[in-house]
Amino acid sequence: MRAISRSILSILLLGGILAAPGAMPAGAAEAEVPCVEGKAGQYPCQNVDLLARVTPAVLGGSGGNDIWGWTDPQTGREYALVGRTNGTAFVDITVPTDPVYLGRLPTSPGSAGLFGSWRDIKVYKDHAFVVSEEPGHGMQVFDLTRLRGVTSPQTFTEDAHYYLFGSAHNIAINEDSGYAYALGSGATPLGTGCGGLHMIDIRDPKLPIPAGCFQTDLYTHDVQCVIYKGPDQGYQDAEICIASNEDTLTIVDVTNKALPMMLSRNPYPGASYTHQGWFTEDQRYFLLGDEGDESATGVNTTTYVWDLASLTSPQLIGVHRGRTKAIDHNLYTKGDLVYQANYRAGLQILSMEDVAQGQLREVGYFDLFPANDLAGFNGAWSNYPYFDSGVVVLNGMGEGLFVLRPRIADLSVTQSDDPDPAGAGQPVTYTLTVDNVGPGDATGVTVTDTLPAGATLVSASEGCAAAGGVVTCVIGSLGEGEQATITIEVTAGQAGQLTNVATVAGDQADHILGNDTSEETTTIT
Repeated sequence: MRAISRSILSILLLGGILAAPGAMPAGAAEAEVPCVEGKAGQYPCQNVDLLARVTPAVLGGSGGNDIWGWTDPQTGREYALVGRTNGTAFVDITVPTDPVYLGRLPTSPGSAGLFGSWRDIKVYKDHAFVVSEEPGHGMQVFDLTRLRGVTSPQTFTEDAHYYLFGSAHNIAINEDSGYAYALGSGATPLGTGCGGLHMIDIRDPKLPIPAGCFQTDLYTHDVQCVIYKGPDQGYQDAEICIASNEDTLTIVDVTNKALPMMLSRNPYPGASYTHQGWFTEDQRYFLLGDEGDESATGVNTTTYVWDLASLTSPQLIGVHRGRTKAIDHNLYTKGDLVYQANYRAGLQILSMEDVAQGQLREVGYFDLFPANDLAGFNGAWSNYPYFDSGVVVLNGMGEGLFVLRPRIADLSVTQSDDPDPAGAGQPVTYTLTVDNVGPGDATGVTVTDTLPAGATLVSASEGCAAAGGVVTCVIGSLGEGEQATITIEVTAGQAGQLTNVATVAGDQADHILGNDTSEETTTIT
């Protein structure tokens, strides 16, 4: 099925990723634009603000593809590593409203320059590792600390090169083990390539060493490899790879690089081109995108939810259909959120609050391709949501680099009562604790407390007002990780049960709704 990849390339080349309908002109740019009433400037949006856009012209021309990020451990500065058809661009986004283009690493000098539409980048130990579908490209290694102190755009050279494959569709890195996995690699005069998992020891980043090959299930399109800490007790601390293998979800134990073992090969209904996916942080569930099903069957953007409680017998427990017809491409999970780059629909952000039931819920989006959301191969290629600042970077094939800030915050409220039980006429104090779990700051935070039937309000914290048995408390702003406390004192004139109900809300999207309301029951004697 590798022919499908080549056919996609033909669409890109013939359709023109640089002149895609709906794309901005190459020299245009946007500064900070908040998402207001469904638009950030010309871009449809919900709960995601545009901080900046860097155009293809500024990035060195050509079209865009993959994107990754790096945070300098010495300075804390944040960088976007932006895949281009002609190389890799480096952009300092530390001030997200004023990104600075630092230069680029050109594509490998030995490559043929035919298939630059595919380039993939990952990071390990402050080094970028770059592969491409270009024949003869191999793997470039670039020391990212060389970006420190750069004040004007540079043309960089690689620090090391791995020659034992030529082209590769993709690269994955397990940062916990120090191994890279080149995917769908082609042969060179120095090596045989490996259509599946070409394993490379990169613990010394500038001295990559071949470690093994898995291709029992033939071609691998993408993979995530982890040191396994999930629920399947039989594989604790093993190195496990979850591979998207064109028509199956394939799970491989690569702990022994010389003797990798396929644990399961899992087809699924509706499979057209199994593309890419990512674990939830507890390694229980795996979210999978299929690049072919939208165009093949006309379904809306589809995400498959797998339960991997057993690595040898995974279960498909849900299928999420998105809001648009756009083709899904690359998704990543962080906390309780999924960040998807879905070609013409741009960035979608989904809540995983009910992932155990196989359900996802959209809580935000930013559409960098305003013309339409149809099933076409242009628009958003990938995104990177792992910066500590909360900024998300999105790379468009013809649109450039977008620096975005989601406005999403999980507010929760809990409460306690004192005393319990209490005598009739005795004051009871309800202490309400409001937390902002993040990932963003919250504004307009308000708690609405419905007093128990038969209770009389005695007092409430400053900022609270009572009307008709409801106390409304305005907290205002609450940063990520911050907490606020409210006290409400009541009395009850007769014996029975009092149930106090408190609900919190804010201006931002709340992706976990199950902790927005709290009830506390007090016994009155």
